[in-house]
Amino acid sequence: MYKLNYFNFKEKDNNFLITNDIGKYCFLSKEDFSNLTKKKEIKIEKKKELLEKGFIYEVNDEIFSCNQAMQLRKSKEYLLVPTTLHIFVVTKNCNFSCIYCQAGNLNQSHNYNMTRETAKKAVDIALESPSKYLTFEFQGGEPLINYEIIKYIVEYSKSISKGRYIEYNLVSNLTLLKDDMIEFFVKNGVSICTSIDGNEKLQNINRPYKDKNSYYETVKQIKKLKDRNIKVNAIQTTTKHSLDCYKEIVDEYIELGMDSIFIRPLTRLGKADNNWKNIGYNADEFVKFYKEILDYIIEKNKNGIFLSEGHCNIFLKKILFNDPVNYMELRSPCGGAIGQLAYYYDGDIYTCDEGRMLSEMGNSSFRLGNVNENTYEDIMQCDCTKAMCISSCIECLPYCSSCVYMPYCGTCPVVNLAQDNNIFAKNPREYRCKVYSGILDILFDYIENKPDVAEILKTWVE
Repeated sequence: MYKLNYFNFKEKDNNFLITNDIGKYCFLSKEDFSNLTKKKEIKIEKKKELLEKGFIYEVNDEIFSCNQAMQLRKSKEYLLVPTTLHIFVVTKNCNFSCIYCQAGNLNQSHNYNMTRETAKKAVDIALESPSKYLTFEFQGGEPLINYEIIKYIVEYSKSISKGRYIEYNLVSNLTLLKDDMIEFFVKNGVSICTSIDGNEKLQNINRPYKDKNSYYETVKQIKKLKDRNIKVNAIQTTTKHSLDCYKEIVDEYIELGMDSIFIRPLTRLGKADNNWKNIGYNADEFVKFYKEILDYIIEKNKNGIFLSEGHCNIFLKKILFNDPVNYMELRSPCGGAIGQLAYYYDGDIYTCDEGRMLSEMGNSSFRLGNVNENTYEDIMQCDCTKAMCISSCIECLPYCSSCVYMPYCGTCPVVNLAQDNNIFAKNPREYRCKVYSGILDILFDYIENKPDVAEILKTWVE
């Protein structure tokens, strides 16, 4: 008789979805589920699947445990790599006044720019990370306001990288982009990401640009880059104004020649929190919107127009291929400090971008140190880093540990502290949890009940 391995489960429409710690999944009928839990005989084909995926086993306990341990190790490979993502917030100043802004400053009379001395020390600390592969990301405010420091960081880091590979990313509204900047970015392999929230009306509502048309100014630069065969990625942030515009949003991305879209829910930090009544929504509203937009994207794929969605791609890699995707928000423990660091314009170092955003709201709990005072080793050894890891290990959290989606998900101590005044989530089934579980409900429904759609989704991540 077979032996049972631990698994979590969820019932839906008299069927069951079960998952185990290494991220394998299986759909069971009510009868099969009952037989499994009672260790009764199971249909041959279903038993074969359960054996292959490690839900049951017939070998020696020690042999099975060793095999599972190796697979679990593979699913957590990101934990074997030191901090790879280093975010340089080169300025707090910005020329936009986005209604959900978490980090910008419109008071241009104040100089909130990173200095060369601070940039040098930040790079030195980043390069203390033992990782052979690093990503340097430039953010703001609007980072192009302090372009000279971006240029300095790229040139200085290359000069002392000692054979390590550094990937450079720019996150910008692009409106200040000039030809000499483009030449430098192309020469040094700097990838470019911007924000497109939808069509002209929606973009201008969400991301106003003083007395200018923010949609026109950003799209003009995207087309300019496209004409030079330079790829631009984009992120979409969903506000209340977006909820009825899913078709317009997708159509805009297709019109701009994008092959991917990242649908991002609002996070209640910064201006978004203060303005929540006007721009916010509940989790159910977002999940409904997400399904509408995903269905529309799939319809476009069926008509020969390729477009994939970012959150969907991350989850699918985990679900279909047990890929240890190193996306900082959806890993356990999360990527705060051990996966990413954020260097603020003034030299303060934070666990992550969200950590420095929370500091803007007056809570500096996730400040790890300063480039003038600390080393990389100091940062890794500090109490805040340890607390970040402990509080985001979802295998040990009461609600998360028994959730069927545990192998694919993550928690954010920064958001937990902002909302519940505790780095451990007080209300597990809160907004963020409902958003991610809602997305996973949609994906598993496709996988179980719509094989034609599942095949399309698979092409996105193969």
